[in-house]
Amino acid sequence: MITIRLARAEDEAVLAEIDARTWSSAVSPAPPPEPGTPFFGEGARPGNFLVAEHEGVVAGYVRLSPGFDIDAHRHVLVLGGLAVDPDRQRLGIGRQLVDAAVSVARHRGARKLTLRVLGHNTAARRVYEECGFVVEGVLRGEFRIDGHDVDDVLMAHSLA
Repeated sequence: MITIRLARAEDEAVLAEIDARTWSSAVSPAPPPEPGTPFFGEGARPGNFLVAEHEGVVAGYVRLSPGFDIDAHRHVLVLGGLAVDPDRQRLGIGRQLVDAAVSVARHRGARKLTLRVLGHNTAARRVYEECGFVVEGVLRGEFRIDGHDVDDVLMAHSLA
């Protein structure tokens, strides 16, 4: 059984572990998190995260954040991270987290939910598309990862 809930401060250690275990150049252009790096911090409060529990164990998270801090952009939220424990992948947890993020964004009054995903991350792109996201733009060769140019794909889900 999978349940989705808001993150709590006491989830920090397990979320940091999931973050470290799921980092790779296939999913992030940023360097891996340094050991001991706090998961929660400024702009990354527990209230910005939904977590999935599988059989009572935290198995993944999705992050929802505001977009630009201007009035003209208040109707947009950003899905700024998705990770599922490698031992619990292929159980539909990622999809349930994204569906829950869409629901929460709508409940919070957002009219649009956006995200960015690396062009070569086909598994994540497929999940996002199955959850109603569409490609709105591609920044070709935006990142240089492992000696290759990698596209940054901009996707969005209209909630209006």
